[in-house]
Amino acid sequence: MKKKYSGVVVPMVTPVTHQGHLDVASVERIVELFSVNGVAPLLMGTTGEGNSVSRSDGLLMVETAARAAKGRVLIYAGLTGNCFSEQCAQAEAYSRAGADVIVATLPTYYALTPAQMENYYKMLADSINTPLMMYNILATTHMSIPEDVVQRLADHPRIVGLKDSERDADRLCRLAAFARDRADFAFFCGCAAFSALTLKAGADGIVPSSGNFVPDIYMQLYHAAVTGDNEKAQRLQTLTNTIGEIYQKGRTLGESLAALKVMMQTKRLCQPWMLPPLSRLDEGEERSVTYQANLILSTLGIKPF
Repeated sequence: MKKKYSGVVVPMVTPVTHQGHLDVASVERIVELFSVNGVAPLLMGTTGEGNSVSRSDGLLMVETAARAAKGRVLIYAGLTGNCFSEQCAQAEAYSRAGADVIVATLPTYYALTPAQMENYYKMLADSINTPLMMYNILATTHMSIPEDVVQRLADHPRIVGLKDSERDADRLCRLAAFARDRADFAFFCGCAAFSALTLKAGADGIVPSSGNFVPDIYMQLYHAAVTGDNEKAQRLQTLTNTIGEIYQKGRTLGESLAALKVMMQTKRLCQPWMLPPLSRLDEGEERSVTYQANLILSTLGIKPF
């Protein structure tokens, strides 16, 4: 069953200039690359430094991405923050700017009970007019949305799915199986290393950060998995895991995002500038990441840019 919300959705980096302004030309290049490969962008998620993007730049990013996509792919817009009224206003602004789906993490200043988590998503869904997707990411919110809460919220008419980035294969597969036969609720695996596994279990889509660098390979992995070519899917899973290690291994989450932008620079997609409090890698690390990225490109038969 092919759902509206399915496929490969890449948590897009937020390209910025040395001065910290949104790099509009880079946004256009990246979204064009995604669109020709049938890959949708998730703007201002964790990989996109969502908590560090200003409201004005966030709005400009959605407008730019929607214009560049030209209706070829859906636009998913990340929503973070702790002030509920401001979140509602931002969600509506993103929708007017061209976002098709709002993807919201939990507010993170206070530790929330399961009942408070459930109430938060109900209130948000009731307060905005755009389809809402929940986003569970224990690594940054330090909270996990319980599976029974997810299952109850799936019945809300405006909550269309869940992106789950928790590194728990059993949980991810259970939630994939739960969503598999529901036409009104989609499940996306946000842990790239479990892409093939969760698609086999019934996931509707995947949200891999390495897709910023190789969106075409993740689309191949997705198609192989959903058509039952498990051998090819696993081979591509192994390849993408190797690519992920280039920027992730031995680094904090913030450092890995800086390294990912260095990799993207090898394809002339963006510059490796970061928004505070994150920062660029040192010159030696950037040279090492660049070398490894070019080596992968050569292995894939892609000439260095």
